[in-house]
Amino acid sequence: MRPRPSLAEAFDPRGNALDVLRLALAVVVALTHATLLGFGWQPVWGSAYLGDLAVDGFFVLSGFLVARSYLRLGSLRRYAWHRFLRIMPGFWVCLLLVAGVVAPLAALLSGRPATSVLTGEDTALSYVTSNALLRINQLGVDGVGNPADAGDPSLDGSLWSLFYEALCYGAVAALGVLGLLHRRRWVLAALCALLWAATIAGAAGVDVGSPLVLRLLFVFLLGSAAFLFAERVPVSTALAGASLVLVAAGLHLLPDHRALAGPAFAYLLLWAVVRLPLRPRLRWDLSYGLYVYHWPVYLLLSLAGAGVLGVPAFTALGLLIAAAAATASWLLVEAPALRAKDAAWVQFPLPRATALTARLRPGAGRRKTPRS
Repeated sequence: MRPRPSLAEAFDPRGNALDVLRLALAVVVALTHATLLGFGWQPVWGSAYLGDLAVDGFFVLSGFLVARSYLRLGSLRRYAWHRFLRIMPGFWVCLLLVAGVVAPLAALLSGRPATSVLTGEDTALSYVTSNALLRINQLGVDGVGNPADAGDPSLDGSLWSLFYEALCYGAVAALGVLGLLHRRRWVLAALCALLWAATIAGAAGVDVGSPLVLRLLFVFLLGSAAFLFAERVPVSTALAGASLVLVAAGLHLLPDHRALAGPAFAYLLLWAVVRLPLRPRLRWDLSYGLYVYHWPVYLLLSLAGAGVLGVPAFTALGLLIAAAAATASWLLVEAPALRAKDAAWVQFPLPRATALTARLRPGAGRRKTPRS
């Protein structure tokens, strides 16, 4: 019997489903927010919103990629600079557009003057300044809200997760500086076990602090641990099927499926990375732009009364407009910013990467057995 390949053997940096999966997860988040903003409900699977599951999937994949990035770059400054360029330029431009374009249009569609967003306690200007450091301290502007949910004033309710993503980037950097990504990988495994235990305790009603930090750090570090232990993670369709059963059971039996199936959920995502047949390297990475722009698009459509089109037409129209915004964001903001990632001033040598990193570098991690 042919031995099962490991994740290290099956993962090809130049041929995997990461781009497709991230775009698909962004689409899932967009579609769940379409029903929320247009009709006041979100699709669920058991105890979780589908959008929350998609966000968790983003964090698993990010954890895998970011751990790889830290070890591959071999420089704390380069790592921090790359992470900054991937999030902040697109985020800042989005903030400016939401405050300068979306907020006035939303005011007009709400029957108020466009200039009304400049007055009051929460203004369009304070929306930018309060949120500029990535933590969303001001959700919207006075007098503008979601007509399908009067209690939600968010102009862009997707941006909240970026702050937690940055916190997870910092966690990987801290582990790297302490040498826990290069050596003593067992510490990360122990940390994941501790977070899993805390998740189980939280599901049992124990106060474990911030449930959001616990949730996102747990799934992110599961992705990072999968990279560090990739040579020990088997790629098995049977294990993927069992993982899917565990995830479904957790979603229907527990208030937090991660208490039962956190590692299973992460395994399922990473199995899909190396086993899905669609593995194109997309020249335009629209996942980030689609994620940050779909909410304001659907908000404006809802305020304009486009909900009368019905769920399929409303979601399709908004997705088309959001995809156009994501394309503009990639071509005009994100891609130009990423071209600065190799700036010479960010060079700062760190300890050499482990053999694991070399094994997963382009051209080094290909399987010796045919793909099934």
